[in-house]
Amino acid sequence: MSEERVSPAVEFGKEIRIAREARGWSQAELAHRMHFQQPYVSKVETGQQLASPQFAEQCDRVFGTPGVYARMRQKAADAGSPVWFIPYLELEREALAVCDYSSVTVTGILQTPEYAEAIFRSAHPLESTEQIDVRVAQRMRRRELFDKPNPPRMWVILHESVLWADRGGPEVMREQLRFLAGVTESPNVMLQVFPFGAGTPARGLPFSVVTRRNGTEVLYEENYTRGQVTDSVNVVAEARDAYERLRADALSPDRSLSLIRNVMEARRHENQPRPTLGVDQVESQRGQRRHVRRVGPRVHLRGRPNPR
Repeated sequence: MSEERVSPAVEFGKEIRIAREARGWSQAELAHRMHFQQPYVSKVETGQQLASPQFAEQCDRVFGTPGVYARMRQKAADAGSPVWFIPYLELEREALAVCDYSSVTVTGILQTPEYAEAIFRSAHPLESTEQIDVRVAQRMRRRELFDKPNPPRMWVILHESVLWADRGGPEVMREQLRFLAGVTESPNVMLQVFPFGAGTPARGLPFSVVTRRNGTEVLYEENYTRGQVTDSVNVVAEARDAYERLRADALSPDRSLSLIRNVMEARRHENQPRPTLGVDQVESQRGQRRHVRRVGPRVHLRGRPNPR
């Protein structure tokens, strides 16, 4: 019989407990040194809760191990993600800018827990509630990057069909749309909707162009089974060009917000069929496109304050 795998949270907590006991400290003393509550330290040590990034940083401070526990905690947070997705997670955390186009679902980092659960239940129908909960928790932890100093600027384009798709039912979709509307208030997130009336998008499948801190760019895209990161100059340039055309054809951020609110209002009524006109109720922007040359580090976002 194979041995049951210990969860990453339990493994991390065990390392904290070993380090604490080696110094002869009680949980209360460690909590005092780290400026955390003792019950929280207990939950971390027993694996009931994966430590926060701030907790790991304080561990490195009090134990005198610069970066060790921060890296250990990040590996624990990534442990349940597919191996092929981890390179993108690392890029996302260290990015200067992320330009994402989503044509099927809301991009993962902007999903609500209920929306993410519906996506995972559909994709993994044989998994238990506990397994789905782990996947949802891992997805929600991606938002931690917004709490870091100098988080990446995110430019997100959603196809209008994403707003009308039924993921988890009317209430789940209303809450997801409400969250998206709130996200637009963040100075580090720009959101646009590619409307039905804009015709065929420049690129059909979801993809992201990630700008590193050194100014270089990489492309991340997924197929049915996996995703991959590409740094080929020609391939990235083609993706960048496609993104510029998508952005030019998309509604402005203000009009995108209006459309999101309109769809959210339409979904207040259960069994509401998707309107045949949709965005046609919003004044077309064709011929009124925003004149933007590039995204990422060349967009004038640097002066904007950090979110939250």
